[in-house]
Formats: sequence, C-alpha cells, structure tokens
Amino acid sequence: MGAVNTSEDFLKSLGFPTLEVHQTFSHFDFTRPGRRVLLIGPMGSGKTEFAAKVWRDAAIAMKKSDKVKALTSTGEVDRRQVFFIRSFIDGIRFTEYPEDALAYRSGYVRCGENIARIRDSFDLEKVIADNPTVGTYIIDEASFFDERLAYVVRNQSLERGVMFIFPTLILNFRRDIFNSSARLMLDMATDVIPLTAYCEHEDCIRDAFYTYRYYTVDGVECPALYFDPLIVVGGDSSKTGSDSPNYASRCDEHHFLPGKEYTFFSLKPMAEEASKGNPKKLRTEIENLKYTIKRSQLYKNIASRYKDDPNEEVYMNSLRPDYIAEKALMYLFNEQNLVSEDLLIRIVNDLELDRAYMARVLADNRRPVELDQGLLF
Repeated sequence: MGAVNTSEDFLKSLGFPTLEVHQTFSHFDFTRPGRRVLLIGPMGSGKTEFAAKVWRDAAIAMKKSDKVKALTSTGEVDRRQVFFIRSFIDGIRFTEYPEDALAYRSGYVRCGENIARIRDSFDLEKVIADNPTVGTYIIDEASFFDERLAYVVRNQSLERGVMFIFPTLILNFRRDIFNSSARLMLDMATDVIPLTAYCEHEDCIRDAFYTYRYYTVDGVECPALYFDPLIVVGGDSSKTGSDSPNYASRCDEHHFLPGKEYTFFSLKPMAEEASKGNPKKLRTEIENLKYTIKRSQLYKNIASRYKDDPNEEVYMNSLRPDYIAEKALMYLFNEQNLVSEDLLIRIVNDLELDRAYMARVLADNRRPVELDQGLLF
C-alpha cells in the first residue's frame, strides 16, 4: 500500500465512502523554532482551553526520548518546557481555582512553578531570564500589555528559537483592533489560529466572531455604548448594575453597538472645539448626559438612528446605565487626547461627576488621574 498523506487518504484506505473530510485536529508541533502563534476569537471561543491542550501535549512530549528532545530544542531551549503568563490586572478572574491554575471556563490545568503574573514587557524579560531552558511561553490576553512586548517576543523567537502562544482578543467590544499592542502582534505573528463560538443570543446558533459587551440594569440587557471604556477589569461571573459589564459571543446581527455615529459625528467635534479653547458645547453635552439625557445629542442620535428598527428597544436601553457622562469624558481624555487633564478635572468638579468610578477606570486603562475631592479646588 502506498503512503497515506492526508486525512482523506487515510479514511479512504479504511474503506470509508466519499464524504466531507475536515482538517485533522492534531497534537501541537513543538519542533518548529521561533513560532509566534495567535489564538484569536471572541470571549468563550476556547482560546485559553486551546492553550491548556498545548500544555497537556507538552507533558506527553516531555516523556519522549533524547531523539525527540533534539527535534524540539534550540541550544538550551526546549519547546516542550511550557510557561504560562497572565496579567496582574486580570487577577480577579477564576478566583475559585488554585493560584497555579491555567484556568478556562470549563476547567484548568495546574502549572506548578511555571506560572507568573506580570505587569509589562520588562517583567516578561525577567521571567525569561530566570527560566533559560523554557522554550514555549503562553501569554494570556497579551493585548493588555505594552507595545514593547511584541519586540521582546520577536527578538527571543529569532535569536533563541523560543515559541510564543497568545490566546488573546484581537478585536475589542467595538469590533476594532483592540489596541496598538494587538496591531503589533498581528504584524509579527507567524501563525494565526482563529476560533469561533456559538452566538449567545437566545434565538441564534450561528458562528460568533465578536465579543459583545452589555450591562444588566433592572433585569434588562443594555448594550455598551461605543465610547464605553476600552478596558473594564472584572471576572467572568454574571453581573448586574452599571459598575461592571457582562460579555457574550455574538454574530454580526446580534452584536449591538449604539453610539458610534454619535461619537464621531457629535462628541469628538465638540471635544476638538474645546481643545481650541471653547469648551461650552462639550460641557453642556456632558451635563445633559449626566442629568437630563433626553436633551443630549446622544439621545437624539440614537432615537433617530434606530427609529422603526426591529431592535429599537434594545438600542434605547443603552441609555439606562449610569456613568454615561463620565464615560464620554474619559474617552475623550484617555483615548482621543482631545481633553486636557486640567479641563477633565474642571468639568468633573463643576458637574460633580462620579470621581471614584472615574479614578478606578482611568487607572485600569493606564491613565491614572488624581480626582480626590480635596485636590480639585
């Protein structure tokens, strides 16, 4: 019998009839040096679970002979030795699991000493230096880290043959590239493995490519507005109220994202005018968002944009959560750099915005500002 080269050839050799043959789900390949593998997909698509499978495959591969070690090694580096890295700001997820757990939604594997929480690329360099024989690093949610991490990874992979695996969100809840770190990882990746999930809308079972953010207020689903903070630190449990959002995997039809048109058509132009010395329109809009939202340009835009839409009620529910004014102002300050710190503090003070909420969110998004009541005057 001739050589069997594909899954289809193999099944035909066993006498299977003609049928649709899918790609083989293979064990992970530790022989190729320097790979930089992106595992991308929405929340719930199994990115971290895939990483856990890599960990289990490595444990099996480590039992092989020195001949296999020669195939999986470059110098002192052995890619069967795997190390798991997670961000410090992601620390409240999976609190019910052991400290050394590589945890995902339906289970975990224990990493022993081969696990660390890091703050930035400098911490990553220290972990690598302290573990010179480790050949594979799984870096969870790498988009949370600084852009420099992409160059640390590239240099280590090219110079030493180290492999990196990134279970990460490339698209944020806005369906935009998550940030500049995510863009750099796309640029330097050697492999991309896309994963999908079922759309979590109750009436749908299509593939979902997007992560949907929403709040649950008075039992009602309230889609996050486009200018909701980019990073909101929280666990995977269901939450109610305006402080912390929930997430779901959604298809294109059921991924609701109100406020994008308003952000670019109204909010940013008001901020651009404010940056030129005339903050009156912006201040009025922030005041309306806080106290009389039906007078705001946001309310008018959404009411007009989605009038007679089958999901009109869902879109209008986006105006129910608290902190809309705070979010709009932080978006202009933190992401667009159109509002100065002085103007931010002045508006917070004048309109009595929620300082505690803003201080927490700005810190999580790496733009801390001292908003203490006593320091505003």
